[in-house]
Amino acid sequence: MKKVNIAGREVLPIGLGTMNMGDKSDTFNQEVQAIRTGIDNGVQLIDTAEMYGSGNAEKLVGSAIKPYSREELFLISKVLPSNASKKDLPISLENSLKRLETDYLDLYLLHWKEAVPLEETVEALEKARNQGKIKAWGVSNLDVDDLEQVIQSPGGENCKANQVRYNVANRGIEFDLVPLMAKHAMPVIAYSPVDRGDSFGADLTKQQVLKDIAEKHEADVFQILLAWSIRNGKTIAIPQSSNPDHVLNNVKAADISLTDQELKHINDVYPEPDSKQPLTLW
Repeated sequence: MKKVNIAGREVLPIGLGTMNMGDKSDTFNQEVQAIRTGIDNGVQLIDTAEMYGSGNAEKLVGSAIKPYSREELFLISKVLPSNASKKDLPISLENSLKRLETDYLDLYLLHWKEAVPLEETVEALEKARNQGKIKAWGVSNLDVDDLEQVIQSPGGENCKANQVRYNVANRGIEFDLVPLMAKHAMPVIAYSPVDRGDSFGADLTKQQVLKDIAEKHEADVFQILLAWSIRNGKTIAIPQSSNPDHVLNNVKAADISLTDQELKHINDVYPEPDSKQPLTLW
C-alpha cells in the first residue's frame, strides 16, 4: 500500500470520514468498532469536525481511539467558519480537543469560508500551531481564488491541505485547483469519493464500465471508485461508513492499481474537465 505525504507524515491513502456518526446511542458501539476495524487494518487518518452532530462525532472518535497509540494516528478536525476568528477559534479548538480526549490535532481545517477574513483565520491557526495544540493546519471547500488568498497571507505558506468533494463524477478541481495545490505540495483530501449520484442523477454503482473493471479486479464498484480517487498518489480518500465490513472493504481498495487502459475507459465516460468549473460542495 503506497502512502501519501501530508504535513510531513506518510499515511495510508484511505482514511475514515465520520459525518453523521456518533448521534445514536443504539449504533454507537458498532460505529466504534467500524473505526477500530479501520485502524486495525492500517488506517491512520481519521477526519471529523465540530459541526458533525455538534461534537458527537468527535466524542465517538475519542472513544474509538482510546486503545491505540496516539502517535500512530493522524487526527483531523475542522472549525466552523463562524468560529474561525482570533477570539473564537481557540475556544473551538479546546472544545474539540476535550471531546477527542487528546492534547493535539495533527491537522486542523477551516471547514469553509464565510464572514471572518481568511487572513484572520490564518493568524489564529498559526498561533495554535506555534502553541503546539495542532501540528499543522489547512482548509476545506476552498476554490482557487480563496486558496491563493490563504497562501498569500502571513503564515499562509504553512497551509498543508485542502479537503474538497472529489469523485469520478465531480472532477472539476482537476482543471485548476489540483495544479495549484500540487505546486504547494498540498494533497487533496477527498470527501464523498464513492458518491452514488453524478451530475445526471445516475447511480455510479450501475455504470457498466465501472462494473466491468470491478469484475476484472474481483472487487466491487465502491472499491474501484476509491482506487480511482487515490490513483495519483497525492490524494487521500475519506469514505464514511458505520459498518465494520464496509470499512474493511474500503481499506482493501488501497491495494487496487488501475491500468492505463482502465483509466482511459473511465475517462471516456467521466472525462477530465477542459474548463473552469464551480467547486462542487457537499
